[in-house]
Amino acid sequence: MGIAEFSHGDSLIHKLDPRAKISVALIFSVVVAVGRSIPASAAALLFPVILTMLARMSMRSVLSRLAVVNGFVLFVWMFLPFTFKGEALGSLGPLTVYREGVLHCVLITLKSNAIVLCAIALLGTSSVFDLVHALGHMGVPDKLVHLFFFCFRYLQVIHEQYVRLLRAMKIRGFKPRTDMHTYRSYAYLVGMLLVRSFHRSERILTAMKCRGFKGKLYILHHYNMKKSDYVLAASGTLYSAMLLVMV
Repeated sequence: MGIAEFSHGDSLIHKLDPRAKISVALIFSVVVAVGRSIPASAAALLFPVILTMLARMSMRSVLSRLAVVNGFVLFVWMFLPFTFKGEALGSLGPLTVYREGVLHCVLITLKSNAIVLCAIALLGTSSVFDLVHALGHMGVPDKLVHLFFFCFRYLQVIHEQYVRLLRAMKIRGFKPRTDMHTYRSYAYLVGMLLVRSFHRSERILTAMKCRGFKGKLYILHHYNMKKSDYVLAASGTLYSAMLLVMV
């Protein structure tokens, strides 16, 4: 299922116009990202949680995605409370825990979870093809739209190439260790992956030109904004404005 796991469904959120979902997700993410208030960042979590419930997503899958994000946030908690100088809260062995560092960690945690959860609830419930179609309708330059589309389209292909090369290394007795041979082997792996990706891209471009591709992907059907789409756009904008006032 991978990236498109949440795009299959018949909930109200799945049926919304992707243009409205992209607009609301963008406005909400920008407002949350620039906020510096912990209460506002905590309140920001409510909106994507409601959207997730309306989309009837598998909570286990959603939490697994959030676990990946919080795995990176964990590194912030490991360093920032001890390095961001300010009022001392206590000590942990030879390290001093500072109040400002802890508050910044809480703020980063709330922001990252709110933004990622909003992206899952809104963008994840549309297929990549619908998102690319919507971006084209919204006036995004064709080159950026094509780049986004082909990156997603061949991301899985590149991953399969990586798995195949890694399997070939293991069949030949490769065992990763902390030595120069391991580092050199991984460098060769990355280099070979780049070379194969480049050659594949040339073959794809040639095949597309043979089929008449001239730098434009033509859209066969178009979207029509419904009442529910306007409701989402209005509610998302008002909620973002409320968060901006709380900041």
